[in-house]
Amino acid sequence: MRWFTKLPPVLTFELSRFEFNQSLGQPEKIHTRLEFPQTMYMDRYLYCSKELVQRKREEMKRLKEKMVVLQQKLERYLQYGSGPARFPLPDMLQYVLEFIATKPAAALPSAPGSPTALPRSHAEPRLLRVLSQPSGLLEGKGTETEDTAFFSANPSPQQKSSVPLQPPETSERPAPHVVSEEELRLVRTCLQRWRNEIEQDMQDLKESIARIKLSVEQMYCDPLLQQVPYRLHAVLVHEGQANAGHYWAYIYDQPRKSWLKYNDISVTESSWEELERDSFGGLKNASAYCLMYISDKVSRFLADKEEGSELGQFQKEVEALPPELRHYIQEDNWRLEQEAEEWEEEQSCKIPQMEPSPASELQDLSSESGPDQSSVREQSMRSLSSEHAMIAKEQTAKAIANTADAYEKNGVEAALCEVMLSPAMQGVILAIAKARQTFDRNGSEAGLVKAFHEEYSRLYLLAKETPTPQNDARLQHVLIYLLQNNAPQQVVERTLLEQFADKNLSYDERSISIMKVARAKLREIGPDDVDMEEYKRWHEDYSLFRKVSVYLLTGLELYQNRKYQEALTYLVYAYQSNTKLLRKGASRGVNESLIALYRRKCLLKLNEVAAALFVSCEEARVAEGIGILNELIIPCMHLMNNFEISKEDLDAIEVMRNRWCSYLGREDMDAKLQMKLGELLPRLLDCSAEVVVLKEPPKIRPNSPYDLCSRFAAVMESIHGASAVTVK
Repeated sequence: MRWFTKLPPVLTFELSRFEFNQSLGQPEKIHTRLEFPQTMYMDRYLYCSKELVQRKREEMKRLKEKMVVLQQKLERYLQYGSGPARFPLPDMLQYVLEFIATKPAAALPSAPGSPTALPRSHAEPRLLRVLSQPSGLLEGKGTETEDTAFFSANPSPQQKSSVPLQPPETSERPAPHVVSEEELRLVRTCLQRWRNEIEQDMQDLKESIARIKLSVEQMYCDPLLQQVPYRLHAVLVHEGQANAGHYWAYIYDQPRKSWLKYNDISVTESSWEELERDSFGGLKNASAYCLMYISDKVSRFLADKEEGSELGQFQKEVEALPPELRHYIQEDNWRLEQEAEEWEEEQSCKIPQMEPSPASELQDLSSESGPDQSSVREQSMRSLSSEHAMIAKEQTAKAIANTADAYEKNGVEAALCEVMLSPAMQGVILAIAKARQTFDRNGSEAGLVKAFHEEYSRLYLLAKETPTPQNDARLQHVLIYLLQNNAPQQVVERTLLEQFADKNLSYDERSISIMKVARAKLREIGPDDVDMEEYKRWHEDYSLFRKVSVYLLTGLELYQNRKYQEALTYLVYAYQSNTKLLRKGASRGVNESLIALYRRKCLLKLNEVAAALFVSCEEARVAEGIGILNELIIPCMHLMNNFEISKEDLDAIEVMRNRWCSYLGREDMDAKLQMKLGELLPRLLDCSAEVVVLKEPPKIRPNSPYDLCSRFAAVMESIHGASAVTVK
C-alpha cells in the first residue's frame, strides 16, 4: 500500500468516461452518474495519518461484513419460500389472513315445501364427518360422490318427481368451505402475532443497516482527518458521444465567490446546482471528464490576493509602510517604468521593423475580457501611448527627410509647405516653428509651453469640426479621439507631451532642447498626477478603434471586389469589436449601421452562393456549400440573433431561412441530399443552441494615420459609386 508524503498544490482527476464496445467495434461513452464533493480531504491518503487510517479501514471492513450479514437476513424475509417464486413473508401471512376471513358462498335457496331439501338428521353427520378427517375437504369430495350415487340409485318417491340438483355457487374470491368462529379467531390471532413479530424483526434489521451505512459514511469525518482540504476549482464537461460532442468548463471565481461557466466565447455566472446537472451524469449526454482540486492554502492565497489591489499581496505590504517610505517607493517604481520605456524605444529604433504576427497585432476578439488584457500589454514592444506618439513622429521624421533641402535653403516656413502634405503629422513641427521666437527670447521651457499650446489648439479645433462621410478626424491623431470622447485632461496632456519627447524630432538645436525639456517633464509626472491604469485604457480603446477601422475598410474593399467570404470575416470582427467600444460611448467606435449594412449584404450574397452550390447535386460543390454554411453563415446568424437585433437583420435572416426551407421535398433532389438538408435546417432555424465557432482574426497590415485617412476617404467615396477599390 502506497502513501503520499507530500501533495502538490493542484490535483487533477481524469474520469474514464469511454469504453470500447467489442461487439460494435467502436468506442462508447459511459453516462453513469458519478458524484463528487466540493471539498475533498486528503488526510486519509497521507503517510502521517497511516495508523489512524488503518484503524478506520479495519473498522470499515468489519462494519461492511456485518452489514452484509444483516442484508442477507433481511433478504430471507423479503424473498420467502422454497419454490421458484418468492414473496415477502409479511405479505404471505396477510394473504392467508385475507383467505380465512373470506366467507363461503351461500347455497341456493329452496322453494317453500320443496322435496329437494334433505332432512337435518342426514345433513349434520355428513358435515361432522368431513371436518373430523385430516384431509376432510379432499376426501369429502369422494364421499359426496358416493352419497350422491346412493341417493340416485334409491330415490324416494318424492325425489323421482323433483328437478335435478343444481351445483353450488362459488364466491368471487377463493374461500374455505367451512370455518368455525373458534377456528377463525385462533388462526387470525396467530397470524397477526406472527406478522407483527416479523415486521418488527425486519424494521430492526433495516434500522441496523441504516446505522451501519451512516457510520461508514462518517468514518472519515474525524476532525483529525480533515486537516488537508482541497477545494474543487474547475470541472471540464463533455456533452455528446464518443465520436463527437462539445466541451465547456466550470471554474470557481474567488472574488465573486461563485461558479463561472466558460462556453467558447461566452462566460456566464453559474451555480453549483447547474454544475451538478451538467457534470454528475446519468440524466443526459453531458458529464464531467476532468476535475481539478486546489489546496486550501492556494485557495486562501488567491482570495487574499484578489481582496487587495491588482498588485496583490505586495501592494498590501507597501500600503502598510509609513507614508514617506511608501511615497518614495512609488516614485522610484514610476521612474523605473519611465527608464524601461525609454530603453524599449531606443531598442525599437535599432531593430528593423517587421510585419507583426496576428498574436501581437491583434487582440483575441472572441475573448470576453476585451482589449484590456495585461498579457498583451506586457508582450508589446512598447506601450500603446508611445506607439500612438511614434505613429505621429514617424510621419514627421519622414516629412523632415523629404523637405531637408527646402529647410536648408529657405528655412522652416518653406519646409512646412511640404510637411502640410501630411495632415496627420504636421502639428509638432508647426508648433515648434511657431514657438521659435518664444524659445529664442525665454528659453527652451517657455518654447515647449508655447509649442504645446499651439499643437493643443490645432487638435482641439480639428476635434470640433463637423465630420463628413469621407473624413474621420479621429484617424488623424489620438488626441482628437480623446478630445471628442471627453477624456480626462491629465490623459490628454500627458499624451501630447509624449510627442514632444521623442528623439525623432531632433532635426535642429531648438527641437532638441524642447525634446529634452519634454522628457524631463515626463519624468516629473508621478502616479499621483495621472491614473496610469485609466491612461492605458484610453490608449487601448484608441488602438482598438484603429483596428476596427482597418477591419471595416478591408471588408468593404473585399466586398467591392466580390470576395464575400473574406469580406464577411473582417466585417463580423469589425462589428463585434465596435460593439465593445460603443458600450463606452457613442464616439468611441465607428458607424455601426454601416458595418451592419455591408455585413448583411455580404451574408445574403454568401447565402445565394452556398444555396447554388448545394442544389448543384455535385458532391464537391455540395460540400463547399455546406462548408460556407457551417463556417460563416450559421455563426454569423447566431451573432446577429440577439435581443438587440434590428428589423433589417431579422428580415435578412428570414430570407435566408426561407431559401433553404424551400428545398424541402423537392423531387429533383435525391434522398441523400434531403438528409443533409434535414441536418442543416435545425441549426439554421434555431440559432439559440448553436455554438459559435469563428475563424481566427484576419492578419492586418498596420497603416499610418496618413495612409489610413486617405484609404478611408477612398473607400467611403467608392461605396457611394460603382467603381471598385483596390485591396491594399
